[in-house]
Amino acid sequence: MKPAGILAGLFLLVALYCGTDPFNHCAISDFPDFEAYKVELPPWSEVPTEKDADNLLQKSEIKFLNQVQGPESMAFDPLGHGPYTGVADGRVLFWNGDGWSELCDPKPSPLSYLKNEHICGRPLGLRFDKRTGDLYIADAYFGLMKVGPQGGLATLLTNEAEGVPLRFTNDLDVDDEGNIYFTDSSTKFQRRNFMQLVFSGEDSGRVLKYNPETKETTVLVRNVQFPNGVSLSKDGSFFVFAEGCRGRKLLLKLPISAKVHYLLQLGGRLHAVVIKYSPEGKLLQILEDSGGKVVKAVSEVEEKDGKLWMGSVLMPFVAVYQL
Repeated sequence: MKPAGILAGLFLLVALYCGTDPFNHCAISDFPDFEAYKVELPPWSEVPTEKDADNLLQKSEIKFLNQVQGPESMAFDPLGHGPYTGVADGRVLFWNGDGWSELCDPKPSPLSYLKNEHICGRPLGLRFDKRTGDLYIADAYFGLMKVGPQGGLATLLTNEAEGVPLRFTNDLDVDDEGNIYFTDSSTKFQRRNFMQLVFSGEDSGRVLKYNPETKETTVLVRNVQFPNGVSLSKDGSFFVFAEGCRGRKLLLKLPISAKVHYLLQLGGRLHAVVIKYSPEGKLLQILEDSGGKVVKAVSEVEEKDGKLWMGSVLMPFVAVYQL
């Protein structure tokens, strides 16, 4: 048999193996009801072409290497102390100037670390209420939680909306009145199955609001494909949230309007990138590490005193860039 015929036969065998998955190696084999959804992507003309030719993020300083695992969100308290961050073992830590101290555990546990994060929790988004000093926590498994300025055991605020449990609480922000806007990335998949969520593109994600006065949780936006980061504007007139599967950011005006506005489209190869936009969606600054030489991934950015503090749920460190 000619080499071309052998290659064709091998290709056919590989295709049959992948299609039938006889040994359940596929990432979706544990989900017999798995369903793929159509993901509408924009034309290339809408994908940004601006680049950071100098790869300025490669000038970042790597801090706390192997001291923190998966620090997604960076937060500083009203006195400027910190950073505070949630890590892979379910704790929220803060930097006291000499080392990392434990601020809180989402729930009591006889063990400080368990590999099954659905048991010990996974704090993702963190924000302080600047009026009270309370720290709000979006825990992927337990829901929306709060811990006081002195730390301790976090208090559960809400873990459902309209009778539907929060299965993947992801990020949040707090307005001047103490209302919390947050995302539930999926009602079907938990964070430990986030790759299945990406493969599926399913649209059960929600954007929600929690009112601390009435204790009510309201669904603001439904049918979103992997909603993630949330950020309020400085004047509180709107907030922006990311739709992960479609690589775009959407804007919701406040007080709550009936319409979600498209703000901007993201695009390009996956790599570490930090982008600054104006409230109107105009690109102001772009910082990249396209080769992943220093900053391999960025989940969230917090600006403080002329520095960008960058966390990543995938990395064992915090990256700091001097503006």
